[in-house]
Amino acid sequence: MTERTHITELIEVASGRRKADLVIKHARIVDVLNHKIIEGSLAITGGRIAGIGAYEGHTEIDAHHKYLLPGLIDSHVHIESAMTSPESFASAVVPRGTTTVIADPHEISNVCGLDGIQYMLDATEQVPLRVFMMLPSCVPATDFEHAGAVLGTEELRQFMGHPRVLGLGEMMDYPAVVNGSDPVIDKLLLALEAGKQIDGHSPMLEGRDLSAYAAAGISTDHECSTVDEMQDRISRGMYVLIREGSAAHNLSDLLRGVTESNSRRCLFCTDDRQPEDILKSGHIDNHLRLAVSHGIDPVTAVQMATINAAECYGLKRTGAIAPGYAADFVIASDLEQFVIEQVFINGKLEAAEGLMVHEMSNSNIQAVTDTVHVSGFTRESLRLPLRSALARVIRINARSLVTEQAIRKVFRDERGDFRHDDRLDLLKMVVVERHKHTGNVGIGIVENYHLTGGAIATTIAHDSHNIIAIGDTDEDIFLAIEHLISISGGITMVAGGKVLDALPLPIAGLMSDQSAEYVDRKLQAMHEVAFERFGINRDIDPFMTLSFMALPVIPEIKLTDMGLFDVRTFSFIDISVD
Repeated sequence: MTERTHITELIEVASGRRKADLVIKHARIVDVLNHKIIEGSLAITGGRIAGIGAYEGHTEIDAHHKYLLPGLIDSHVHIESAMTSPESFASAVVPRGTTTVIADPHEISNVCGLDGIQYMLDATEQVPLRVFMMLPSCVPATDFEHAGAVLGTEELRQFMGHPRVLGLGEMMDYPAVVNGSDPVIDKLLLALEAGKQIDGHSPMLEGRDLSAYAAAGISTDHECSTVDEMQDRISRGMYVLIREGSAAHNLSDLLRGVTESNSRRCLFCTDDRQPEDILKSGHIDNHLRLAVSHGIDPVTAVQMATINAAECYGLKRTGAIAPGYAADFVIASDLEQFVIEQVFINGKLEAAEGLMVHEMSNSNIQAVTDTVHVSGFTRESLRLPLRSALARVIRINARSLVTEQAIRKVFRDERGDFRHDDRLDLLKMVVVERHKHTGNVGIGIVENYHLTGGAIATTIAHDSHNIIAIGDTDEDIFLAIEHLISISGGITMVAGGKVLDALPLPIAGLMSDQSAEYVDRKLQAMHEVAFERFGINRDIDPFMTLSFMALPVIPEIKLTDMGLFDVRTFSFIDISVD
């Protein structure tokens, strides 16, 4: 069907001279453009909305006065963090009302480079979920770790013209932006000259530095943790993406700063969300429930989940229920619990009563497998010699990605090496480079994780996704890493010299080729081991929190394969305190 024919058909249906393909009758339509509820029927033809009013259709569905919402939009997500293929991710989020996501394939790109971006585009080509991409701007995230690829301006240029690429992903190297670094400016210009968006990532940036960051053309930020940060960014012309993920929970804090005046500059995003949270609590529908429970007007909340994101990212004719707009909408029970009963994308029923209507099969994953390449790793690689009994320690904060630097008295053996002491809540953490056979091993000490009697290792270690492991004995840490290498990536748990459980993640060491339900069952069993057997702090997610301990762009200190890193000064620091 040509566009001319399509428009002509829409006019015929909208004017009542022709029956619609589908009519949803007796609905309460959430009008996010006027901030009100409309009683009426919705006419759809050719995948678009023709009109609201008294219409007849070849197929008619009675909504029984339930609510019609525009399809929900996740404005910033790393699909890889759901630990499932893009197809399985779509099968998990569409039944929960999400019809569009703005995905940043940053994680798989750090492992597989351009092959990772191509895989994500190919795997999302035929899924019913509308998947748009932001090209990863920081691969590697910094110069202070080793990733699997380097993506400069010329590499990214290959994909900038793709119709589903909306711009440049989160610019995490904010010091380089503020200092006007030429390579970073080249990347910003690549997006700006194409008329596309640039996403931000600027935790704790303020004052003139924040102004410089916004002046560079960066128009969003999902790293706000306080109302002051949120308002500072809005006043500088930026959109704020309010995040509620599995590890970072900012929604309840930031909603206190949402007002009638600034709500249209606020969007919802998940960033990183594990299968358990998606399947049990929901996706963007969970944000709606939380927002209303915190006193946000329901229609305002729906705006934040739909039209605000569409306008921010230039998704024309998307995010509202209006003539000519894409027929992406959900039928929900009410505007408090937001139970999603049916989901329509492009005018077709794609999910009902929490299940997809059609099954999806995974695309070819060959180009993004066999990604764990470690050389020279031995038991001796785990030694941590210290000059004194005082050491700099990474202190984990519950429900936050931000860590603190602490100085603690530690136990050393007769060689002067760090050893875990059951009386002290201090554990050894290790980052092993796994992309280029460099042999790099970074070692640090962590507080407030609370593990006893074993070790955990994973190839999910933001952002370069080297191997990260934590434990209370070198023997178990070594075995956990060795087993992880043998299964080509995933998550392993070891105790007393035995492998207790493992979740293989063959796609880049980040994603399973099984269903979200399978991954969820596996993770639930492993969480039980983590909490019940290992006694890990119940205020943190044992795996996702661990994965962020190697992220050298979120304060205060983190560990990379090159050593202990101070994010505030962007420099390496000594573990030993003299």
